[in-house]
Amino acid sequence: MKIKVLGCSGGIGGDQYTTALLVDDDILIDAGTGVNRLSMEALTRIDHVFITHSHMDHITSIPLMVDTVARMRDKPLVLHATEATLGILRGHIFNWEIWPDFSRIPTATAPYMRYETIAIGKPVQLGQRRITALPANHAVPAVGYQLDSGTASLVFTGDTTTNDPFWEIVNGIGNLRYLIIETAFSNKEREIAVLSKHLCPSMLQEELTKLKLPVEMYITHLKPGEDALIMREIDACIGNYQPHRLMNDQVFEF
Repeated sequence: MKIKVLGCSGGIGGDQYTTALLVDDDILIDAGTGVNRLSMEALTRIDHVFITHSHMDHITSIPLMVDTVARMRDKPLVLHATEATLGILRGHIFNWEIWPDFSRIPTATAPYMRYETIAIGKPVQLGQRRITALPANHAVPAVGYQLDSGTASLVFTGDTTTNDPFWEIVNGIGNLRYLIIETAFSNKEREIAVLSKHLCPSMLQEELTKLKLPVEMYITHLKPGEDALIMREIDACIGNYQPHRLMNDQVFEF
């Protein structure tokens, strides 16, 4: 598997783009503003979008992407998410008021887009690639993902706060190589992190005491303007893990 980071920021502006990971050339993990960096040709090759949750910074490009490339494709774009998240998309995005219902355009039997329900712990097999939803703990129904090439795995937490069930599963992944974990707020905003169900460095430190496997770790979803401070606080409290800041255009191959 080859994963390219299109966006990994907690906001926008300048070179900041919200969450989108391109897997090979046909899968997206989330579809934030980072998707805007893809060419038209690249957009037509996207067959699957695996959605962590329904917040705008993770889904904002989906409606425009479907509308832009649907007529250039010979099969529907598949949105993979839990039933709870798909229900939010149906009710609040693809509802004819915010955006047309492309699961019924041009016809209900041959749509430009279709929904596929996923469940935590049940892998989706796409060729040799296995993508499995993992539990997340966020302000809306949410998941993370394990991406398994067969040789190694990358785990992406999605947006989450403290989450014991997640670590129980992660500690059982024998071929785990990479962990991408969010830390959205600095320690001075711990109360906001708790309220919005995100992490700050001190909370991340507490969570990592539950990790039992060696792993190469990357930090994502930092708030613009606070990003340097957050990374300094992370380095100060969990430097033994040598976490790296996730960057646009970073590539993982495994």
